[in-house]
Amino acid sequence: MSKFKMIAKTLFGFEPLLAEELRKLGAGDIQSGNRMVSFTGDLGFLYKANLSLRTALKILKPIQSKRVFSEDQLYRFVQSIDWNLYLDESETFAVQSTVYSTVFTHSHYVALKVKDAIVDQFHKQTGSRPDVNTDHPDVQIQVHIHKDLCTISLDSSGESLHQRGYRSITNQAPINEVLAAGLLLHSGWNGQSAFLDPMCGSGTLAIEAAMIACQIPPLINRKEFAFEKWLDWDLELFETIEAAMLKKVQDTRFPIFAWDIQAASVKKAERNAQNANLSEFITFETEDFFASTKPVDGHLHMIFNPPYGERMPIPEDDFYKHMGDTLKQNYPDTSAWFITSQIEAHKFVGLRPSRKIKVFNAKLESRLFNFQIYSGSKKAKYQSEK
Repeated sequence: MSKFKMIAKTLFGFEPLLAEELRKLGAGDIQSGNRMVSFTGDLGFLYKANLSLRTALKILKPIQSKRVFSEDQLYRFVQSIDWNLYLDESETFAVQSTVYSTVFTHSHYVALKVKDAIVDQFHKQTGSRPDVNTDHPDVQIQVHIHKDLCTISLDSSGESLHQRGYRSITNQAPINEVLAAGLLLHSGWNGQSAFLDPMCGSGTLAIEAAMIACQIPPLINRKEFAFEKWLDWDLELFETIEAAMLKKVQDTRFPIFAWDIQAASVKKAERNAQNANLSEFITFETEDFFASTKPVDGHLHMIFNPPYGERMPIPEDDFYKHMGDTLKQNYPDTSAWFITSQIEAHKFVGLRPSRKIKVFNAKLESRLFNFQIYSGSKKAKYQSEK
């Protein structure tokens, strides 16, 4: 089976995580870019990438690239592609474009120009044409123009890969599933300790944590991928790859806890975990973190998404001070991570952060902070390790 180039799109700051995922999966020629990682693989690997990559938003298959300097050159370039290889006239298609160019300044116009070139090719050859369907097309085409380089790709994923298929109900300001998985990987979570999200909302972080711990492919619950409507769709190959990946699924030896002070949120989180077939691995409880104590002996890995001032008004200084006091007094031997768009929030925690990682939650520039809470004093821990 021949290999070809693919591009996995991701969030800002997740490029190294995605590259490492691809390396472990067996991709070739991995190269990181801006919010993307390119790699090579065969058709089976394209299926595997869509099923397996936790930090990817889309998997694109570039089909041709060329430098274009005018609208007419763009039109002729698109017409030079044999679209019969990728699209049947009875199918529907849609075109999305992204442009960073002084010549091409309107992405919507570029998309219309590409659409016209494709339709005109079919009409000239057969007298008929495929229809455009922007809501649920059979074939999704991506156009990317950077300066004068135009790349035409097929979108193999369809809906963004953050839409895992398990989250049927959410709360206000839910965290994106890809963002949640990336935060977990940034934190070093590998399933080898107890886990707690003390402000779980609709349960996304705990569910993604359980999937990592159990080595469950994140898109295993996805009902449909765009590549299933491609002309070279190979159902037998896909089912073989899916079965091989499911054989690697394992139980986790350590407990995973998800708490929230709102009982309604806990019920939503439980429902989403049921949708993901992970209820047996996650313990949900209605619990006030600020009145809580560590639920296990031994090391605890904690990560959570507290309410943000931009979306949910909170008294910043009191909230984060209370958080720090709770961690110091009730959570020894804990690695605590949280994400916030309140960049200076860590100053109120009363602990020195071990790490600060720049990320984006939607359009909000944020930080992922880590605080190491030791058993006894930090000085005593260092002395014991000598």
